[in-house]
Amino acid sequence: MDLDKKNALSVAVVDDSGASFTYGELCRKAKEFGEALPKRTLIFILAENSIDSLLGYIGSLTNRIVPLIISKNTDEALYIRFREIYSPEYLWEPTEMAEKTKDETVYEYGGYSLVKTGHTSPELHENLSLLLPTSGSTGSPKLVRHTYRNIEANARNVAEMFKISPDDRAMAVLPMHYTMGLSVIASHLYAGARVCLSGLSLTDRHFWDRMKQERITSFTGVPFSYEVLQKIRFFRMNLPDLKIITQGGGKLSTELFQECCDYTERTGKQFIPTYGQTECTARMAYLSSELASQKIGSIGRAEPNGQLSIIDENGNESFEGEATGEMVYRGENVTMGYAVCKEDLVKGDENHGVMHTGDIARRDADGCYFIIGRMKRFLKIFGLRIGLDEVEHLVKSNFDTDCVCSGTDEKLEVHVTNKELVNDILNFVLEKTHLYHQNVEVKYIEEIKRNEAGKVILH
Repeated sequence: MDLDKKNALSVAVVDDSGASFTYGELCRKAKEFGEALPKRTLIFILAENSIDSLLGYIGSLTNRIVPLIISKNTDEALYIRFREIYSPEYLWEPTEMAEKTKDETVYEYGGYSLVKTGHTSPELHENLSLLLPTSGSTGSPKLVRHTYRNIEANARNVAEMFKISPDDRAMAVLPMHYTMGLSVIASHLYAGARVCLSGLSLTDRHFWDRMKQERITSFTGVPFSYEVLQKIRFFRMNLPDLKIITQGGGKLSTELFQECCDYTERTGKQFIPTYGQTECTARMAYLSSELASQKIGSIGRAEPNGQLSIIDENGNESFEGEATGEMVYRGENVTMGYAVCKEDLVKGDENHGVMHTGDIARRDADGCYFIIGRMKRFLKIFGLRIGLDEVEHLVKSNFDTDCVCSGTDEKLEVHVTNKELVNDILNFVLEKTHLYHQNVEVKYIEEIKRNEAGKVILH
């Protein structure tokens, strides 16, 4: 990201503690971090949204050290599996975690320690730059393998997409171990802007104090973030410095999408929905703010320097005109492929710049794409094709409840968090799907659990 070519005196990053780095300081600290590591190796970063945590990522990237970024709150059993499978030679982790082990500490900064595990690093492909867990990989050690070109392309494309300038100040509240959270950080550092890291909840008044004190110009959230914003009356807040609100990580309800459009039209700000996957270094498509109110629910078109197409059920691929089928993306941000064991870390590029997304999309006559559902998120009951994403979207758009769907090719299961609406939702789903009573079950659950990135945790 050529951080050494930015204004050395400009603030690059600040976190909840008030600690900050200028671009010059960040470069110096990254060099110091690299000096503690004698060679190119594999490191685990147990991340949080703090400057100390971020230093491990920037230090690794700058010195061609390969990090796997996971949450510091990762389930202990999964963390142990990660360590057993991938054998990291070093860990960059909160000091209180390091103190509980007998690992050798070789470097410290702030609240983080670089410790040596005693493992021998696996062999690493020369282009391998970063490892991230796959989206929704709770309980799975499957990783996505990024190259240096992927990271650079994503940062460049997103900076161009949002027209980020050195004067911008981004609130980075999505976790940095989550691909879109990392994308917010990378794209703003690429542009020489300021990144304001926060681990605070959106319901914490101190978060909103920071939004105002830092004069934040852009906010990025997932659908769950916007559901929270709606409840705390964000759309009535006075935030004069805020210029852009952006969204990714899934589909907004029609109501929320419309409310975002109304808010930005009323205030003169911009609402830019985006679409992406970890496998494509976060972002792949965006809907320009000018089109948002005309294309409710759309992900728009390919991001700068990328290309979208659709392969229909007959295997025909098209790049323009109306079509429905699997959406395919091409671009320099398409990653090399997956890893499921340390031997995979030496593999080369298996995707060659082409990603079959697994998402079913409709392209309209204007070239805008709408995600209909996942290829694997479908049931087939009595010959009827039932899209689980579509049912969830219908329920949440028509009822005051959270909702997640699952099931088999014999029964659709709809889990909702409003006990009083169970019968009404059952009748609604039966009407919409044309299924029989015995093939649909609506269950009340107290809470639909989500991870730090707002993704539903399925058991």
